[in-house]
Amino acid sequence: MDGTLTTAETWRGVHQWIRANYPSAAASRFITVRLPIVFLARTGLINKERFRARWLEDQTKLLRGLRAEQLNLMGEWVVEHLLWPARRIEAVTTVQEAYAAARATDPATELVLATGGYQPIAAAFAKKLGATIALGTPFEVVDGIATGKLAAPTQSGEEKARAAQACAAGGRILAAFGDTAADIPLLKLAERPVAVAPDRALSFEATRMGWERLG
Repeated sequence: MDGTLTTAETWRGVHQWIRANYPSAAASRFITVRLPIVFLARTGLINKERFRARWLEDQTKLLRGLRAEQLNLMGEWVVEHLLWPARRIEAVTTVQEAYAAARATDPATELVLATGGYQPIAAAFAKKLGATIALGTPFEVVDGIATGKLAAPTQSGEEKARAAQACAAGGRILAAFGDTAADIPLLKLAERPVAVAPDRALSFEATRMGWERLG
């Protein structure tokens, strides 16, 4: 989702929503105390995917105590106010056209949005996109209340590919779209792999494999 279907960053929307609706000292200092790690990730001194996973886990703690319906409202707000307005028009249109063409041949075809982002945000973006299934990173919720932990590993890299493969249940993955090296395992599963505004590693692999590009 981030980078592939939108140029906005999900974590920024989550942080804005938390600061506006549930301000706290922890939320106020969340970014400041992590700036050194941000620098290390941007310079490549630490693995970006591990950095993103750790960031997601840490930000989840700020949502502790919220009800499931509040988390869903957060997802809708982030998509409506940040992610969808910054959507990559060409990528979104290409995905929707590919889905329409596939359904014309087989009405049982599903459009799946697989992302490392939180599940409520994935579900809200999937609704805008017209996707029938959203595979995001779920919150741990006990008795309807968020514990401040994730219920599963971050939906990224090999984890995302496995989830998509399981969702296909032995069926064909007609097309897949991704923007970073972490998406390579998923793209390799697709009959039509598409690199969208790819990072350096994915760009190299797309060239080597002759994959389609957008942006």
